[in-house]
Amino acid sequence: MPNSLMYQEENYVVLEPNKPEQLMTGLEILEKLRLILAQKQHDLPRDLQKLSSLDAQAQQLRDTYCEYELSNGNFIQWYVVRLEK
Repeated sequence: MPNSLMYQEENYVVLEPNKPEQLMTGLEILEKLRLILAQKQHDLPRDLQKLSSLDAQAQQLRDTYCEYELSNGNFIQWYVVRLEK
């Protein structure tokens, strides 16, 4: 189970195939995951299938995974980062 302290500032480094790394806020990564999950509803992991809404699925994915397969061998990965103030 992830440590809740990790999500206090909610910034993420996002890695996608053939793209430079991106820095996203918690809301931005949720939107990206919603778009991905909307296209993959027929092929979700069991814990995500149990959730009825796309928003709940995206939040569960963001908070409990750090990567998700987009297609054969291509993954999106995200990692919580803390920005210096």
